[in-house]
Amino acid sequence: MAHITKEELLEKLFHDNYEHLKGKRLRLVRVRIPGKEVCLAHIITPSDDCIYKNLGLHIGVHEGEDHRGETIGLIRFTPWEAVVVAADVAIKSADVEIGFMDRFCGSLILTGGLAQVQTAVEEVVRFFGEELGFQTCEIHRS
Repeated sequence: MAHITKEELLEKLFHDNYEHLKGKRLRLVRVRIPGKEVCLAHIITPSDDCIYKNLGLHIGVHEGEDHRGETIGLIRFTPWEAVVVAADVAIKSADVEIGFMDRFCGSLILTGGLAQVQTAVEEVVRFFGEELGFQTCEIHRS
């Protein structure tokens, strides 16, 4: 996909009125219309503690709980409320814990062993694609 300049974009959008609008203040608003999509599915086995600390995963829910050294699964959804269903599917498909869930942004972070997190992420992506008809992305691992 070729990149275009701001001026080229404005000319394409306002082709008939572009000369009249030149030099005037324009306000562009980006709007995202949520579709049915799993737009990120990534599995990380981080080696640095700062990742867990910055995500707040080093705290744990119960005293003495610490998730450092565990695998992290990141999944992002639209519509955002789909994250609640995804968390349910993940928990029922593998022995993972919810590290973070945001129903207002559609983000889900799973923690656990590598095999368990991978199973949970794969099942969530499969369920949303095959059962719910969502557009899904590939699962990446680093």
